[in-house]
Amino acid sequence: MTADLLWPGDSRAGVLFTDEAIVAAMVRVETAWLGALHAHGLAPAAVDLRGLVGPADLPGLAEAAEGGGNPVIPLVSLLRERLRPRDSSAAEAVHAGLTSQDVLDTAIVLCLRDVAERVGAELSTQIDALSGLADRHRGTRMAGRTLTQHAIPITFGLKAATWLQAVLDARDTLHAVVLPAQIGGAAGSLAAPTALAGSPERALDLVTVTAAELGLPARPPWHTARAPLTRVADALVTCTDAWGRIANDVLVATRPEVGELTEPAGEDRGGSSAMPQKQNPVLAVLVRRAALAAPPLAATMHLAAAEAVDERPDGSWHVEWATLRTLARRTVVAGSQTAELLTGLRVDAERMAGTLAAARPGIDAERDKVGDEGPYLGATDRLIDAALDRAREKPC
Repeated sequence: MTADLLWPGDSRAGVLFTDEAIVAAMVRVETAWLGALHAHGLAPAAVDLRGLVGPADLPGLAEAAEGGGNPVIPLVSLLRERLRPRDSSAAEAVHAGLTSQDVLDTAIVLCLRDVAERVGAELSTQIDALSGLADRHRGTRMAGRTLTQHAIPITFGLKAATWLQAVLDARDTLHAVVLPAQIGGAAGSLAAPTALAGSPERALDLVTVTAAELGLPARPPWHTARAPLTRVADALVTCTDAWGRIANDVLVATRPEVGELTEPAGEDRGGSSAMPQKQNPVLAVLVRRAALAAPPLAATMHLAAAEAVDERPDGSWHVEWATLRTLARRTVVAGSQTAELLTGLRVDAERMAGTLAAARPGIDAERDKVGDEGPYLGATDRLIDAALDRAREKPC
């Protein structure tokens, strides 16, 4: 999968959730299931199927997927075809007892797990950067703004601590996501696995063994109860919400007439094709773009979940795949861009002080009204400390 020309920065997501990654994950699921069958005496061999398909097979699989409406069907045919000359009995055991949804749902979960790990790493970088900004600038005074207008004096450390709290919310939300294997057979009853294994208990154990091999929790089939996927979609949007809020503040503060913040410099970054004097805040622009685009994708996931019908939905299941991939990759990209933005963000304390001074005496109206003689910073230090304390805690 080449980088998306119309989503600048897409290359930051690398191979995560690409066609190649999805096929590799589906093969891992088939391999794990075949191993579980063998462990229960239901397959002649536990064969590692990963070497049977490769990147060269992707165009053919993509084209053939239209025939059955999903890519699992042609993949299984290809795996059996290539395994048959080496072990015909094992080839016939491939996919035995599974259905396409089992393989694709669980493969998507594997891809989402990799995405969640990468986003978690980006969040950790952001938390470290924001903690440093909050602590270093706890006394850097600036004009607070509400409804776009000067409000009362605050410090940039408090603003960074507020950003930090939102990022910590995103971290905790993502950490709480559970991504289980989804194996239920043709209609969620484990009928074929039970027939193969000889008892419901052994069929359930096939699921448990397969999930354990993949490093996933096992649970009853969720083929039409899609909360595992809507929850991860919501968690990803919680991340982009937090990053979008930061990007918006940065975009305001980098305006030439404000000039309180500056994005980190980068080679060939921020230029204009027509105006050589410009230095556009490209990272913040692209992060904001992701924050604007993400919520409708999560809404599509909820719509698909609500439209689920019978024992395998006719279309609403299918719309999830590309939607999740788009949301996941864009979140990874935005997470990387936000981490870079925050680790290199430059704060102009003198400009902040100048703006605050120019806003007086109006910006002190509330202080004067309540008769306060001090700097009127309230519980700023304690609020910053609370954010820093939370940042040092491990998510539950």
